[in-house]
Amino acid sequence: MKPQSAILEPIPDHARHLFFDLDRAAAPQAALHALAAACDGRSAVLGIGAGVAGALGVRVAGLRGFSNLPQAKPAIPVTQHALWLWLCGNEPGDLLLQGRALEALAAPAFRLVQAIDCFRHRDSRDLTGYEDGTENPKDEAAVDAAIAQGQGAGIDGSSFAAVQQWLHDFAAFDAMPRREQDNCFGRERDSNEEIDDAPASAHVKRTAQEDFEPEAFVVRRSMPWTAGADAGLVFLAFGNSFDAYEAQLRRMTGHDDGISDALFGFTRPLTGGYYWCPPMAGDAVDLSALG
Repeated sequence: MKPQSAILEPIPDHARHLFFDLDRAAAPQAALHALAAACDGRSAVLGIGAGVAGALGVRVAGLRGFSNLPQAKPAIPVTQHALWLWLCGNEPGDLLLQGRALEALAAPAFRLVQAIDCFRHRDSRDLTGYEDGTENPKDEAAVDAAIAQGQGAGIDGSSFAAVQQWLHDFAAFDAMPRREQDNCFGRERDSNEEIDDAPASAHVKRTAQEDFEPEAFVVRRSMPWTAGADAGLVFLAFGNSFDAYEAQLRRMTGHDDGISDALFGFTRPLTGGYYWCPPMAGDAVDLSALG
């Protein structure tokens, strides 16, 4: 089975994230089939929350809700929704209209509760100016990290997405000396070179994917967002399960050694959700694992 292709492609110029809750009074099957037929995996990626599988009375191996980490420092919000759509393209107006059409297909079983517009900044940089996704695996290593394999029809070719909206405090960041800013990330902003003597709280040291047991590789497709005076990053990571992302988040929040990621000095997550992205079957998303 083939994965939804946007998962492994470079990030687009623009994206739109749509989050839906399930109306328990409405049967979701017809809406799911309509969405599966309309999502091509390239311009529109379909992600299923654990609540949908529960409502259908089925279990998808590896699918669960976003984890509550009560000992996290700082606290990490859990805002799990039933359905997530990731729209990718070159023109924001087209994404808006595409989203409206998909929203109509999702009704009445699913109700849109949040929409976030994103954009690619320069050469895939965060709004702080630091390059994002430097350590992404490439080629076959990306497939191994992001795509489920060897688990059977309906699961093979699928991916597990972690989505978080982060809000930046630019005043706090701008007040830091440049060296402190670099140490937050563990990289020099201009050269993107890793800082050998960066503190243990540096983001690159908190999330060094090869330092976990087992290794915690994911494929990141994060993009900046802005709405009015607020802005930040929509963190998006695809894995062959949720485990690698969750291992990184636990270390970022001090579960391993009591050290929290320095990024929390100027940014914080507002949301957190897990979504299973089924494989493709021809031109449509394959929902066979949902029965």
